Amino acid sequence: MIREPAKPMLDIPDQIGATPTSFGELRAGHLGVRLATTLRELDAVQALRYRVFYDEMGAIPNTESARSRRDKDDFDTVADHLLVIDHQLGDGPDSVVGTYRLIRRPAAERIGRFYSADEYDISKMLAFPGRILELGRSCVSREHRGRSTMQLLWRGIAAYVALHNIDLMFGCASLPGIDPDQNASQLTYLYNHHLAPAEICPRALPERFVEMRRIDDTGTDPRRTLAALPPLVKGYLRLGGFVGDGAVIDTQFNTTDVAVVVKTELVTRKYLRHYERDQREAD
Repeated sequence: MIREPAKPMLDIPDQIGATPTSFGELRAGHLGVRLATTLRELDAVQALRYRVFYDEMGAIPNTESARSRRDKDDFDTVADHLLVIDHQLGDGPDSVVGTYRLIRRPAAERIGRFYSADEYDISKMLAFPGRILELGRSCVSREHRGRSTMQLLWRGIAAYVALHNIDLMFGCASLPGIDPDQNASQLTYLYNHHLAPAEICPRALPERFVEMRRIDDTGTDPRRTLAALPPLVKGYLRLGGFVGDGAVIDTQFNTTDVAVVVKTELVTRKYLRHYERDQREAD
């Protein structure tokens, strides 16, 4: 999601993305997941994000976004974009029904920063000795919002992680609303049960820091609180993910953001077998 006014887009070639090689397309029935390779596909991604973030979730567009009905920024020009395609809808822009934006360190260096740095101190991520990947801009069309699409996106992420030997992933996930007290039980639960280890824990910038420990959760049912979390946050936690210290209020998107960190070993362990099977079947 955009947390600042969009800047002029950088010049980009007909072929997009930071990745010279890919993992092909992974299939699950009529759905497939792969990386975007053309400007036409990038435009479809930006149109999908606009429909979900602005039309559906009520985010406030700037003038350019409202005119173009596209959610876009400079990070799009250097990132890789994971696509879920519904082949029953043909091969046009309407067939793109899910997406995730993937930014590796070399791509962030072209922009001068990672996107998450607008909300969090990610210096510990930058100092991490392995290869790092920022995840963001995840969305799925309303008609395809379900377990199968999200699992396919995660299979694509696992394949991308394996392709580039990624060691650590991070990014932001959102809770609905901008009143942290309305999310008090969820924020407190995340801090008390899933706070990242000190050596990889991002912290909200001082001017944006919102305390996550908002209630005494003694006697509350952690399982009930976990079940109430947004699906994307639960997905990170199921993979052994952590959260950073401090939430951030995003008034433009009417959300309360939390930083997430995932060591990729668990991701690849769970999903790489699907990727390897697909590769064998393709040979």
